[in-house]
Amino acid sequence: MTSATRPTLVTVARVAGVSVASASRALNGRSVTPDVRRRVLAAAEQLGYMPDAAARSLRERRTRQLAFAVADIGNPFYVTMMGGIESLTRAEGYRLLVHSTGGDPADEVSLVESMSRRYVDGLIISPIRVTDGLLRALARSASPIVVASNLPEGSLVDSVYTDNASGVELAVKHLLASGRRRLAMVNGPPETMPGAARGRAFQETLAAAGMAVDPASVECAADFTHTAGRAAARRLLSRSQPDAVMCANDLIAVAVIRALAEIGRRVPDDVAVAGIDDTELAEFHLPSITSVSLESAALGKAAARMLLDRITDPDLPPRRKVIAPHLVVRESTRPERSGTVPGHSPGMRVEVDGGS
Repeated sequence: MTSATRPTLVTVARVAGVSVASASRALNGRSVTPDVRRRVLAAAEQLGYMPDAAARSLRERRTRQLAFAVADIGNPFYVTMMGGIESLTRAEGYRLLVHSTGGDPADEVSLVESMSRRYVDGLIISPIRVTDGLLRALARSASPIVVASNLPEGSLVDSVYTDNASGVELAVKHLLASGRRRLAMVNGPPETMPGAARGRAFQETLAAAGMAVDPASVECAADFTHTAGRAAARRLLSRSQPDAVMCANDLIAVAVIRALAEIGRRVPDDVAVAGIDDTELAEFHLPSITSVSLESAALGKAAARMLLDRITDPDLPPRRKVIAPHLVVRESTRPERSGTVPGHSPGMRVEVDGGS
């Protein structure tokens, strides 16, 4: 098709029966009614209309691309979070580029600083370590950025996070209510934001219940992976005999169950195991794993909404959103089949999954 016969925006608008302005808004992912969007997209497809992306990008100073940066793109938690982000951004006409930082603070700082080159229109970053260098880079950046982590009070950047501490509290109280008394924990690296929050909440919840925490009952994995979790579980079990283990995430929970099997201890008969993240791994594992849902899809949607709002209106004041977790009780802690969990107050959100 030559340039003389190539369909134009005017042609699309005429076939769709809308104004040129409405057709432009629909094709650029801006606000129009669902009916107008449907008619315009149908007309564009019928005509084979292809917008000049390069010209539009120069005109609008937009790439129609967003970036999502996480420590480990193989972690199921981040995969679900990415789905939550894309459920909003794709409908607005954006592509999502994913970057794995490996949890390296220097890489995260470099990524934030590179935003000035405008290779994307905005960034959602989920650091596991919030360093002074990252905070300085965020403060200097004029680009739209949302941080999916708990930033210090007064940070002048949009942020959203799930309350890790209350999630661990839910799980520990559930383990205590089910009659377990020798609780242990396999945490992630304690110098990370999630590791510090989860480890502190474990100890504080036990202390509030009048139980001292034996240092020998806490072990920290080198990272939040299955391999590191299995090594940490073996170290823990070589010196401790818990009847319940709180794990820093579902990957570590699977590793703990495997390590327990290696020494002939059954889950949940001998030892109850609880994880964090409520991934599909927890649901489909045998036994299915009790896990704290950090609402990863909702977290992604909230971050995406913040970023899109920031792109539309750069002068919005900084916003901070906290998402409440909930506990999904499964076979690894032998749930009551009645659908209730004894020992929990009515205000706590606890979901009982019957398992396989």
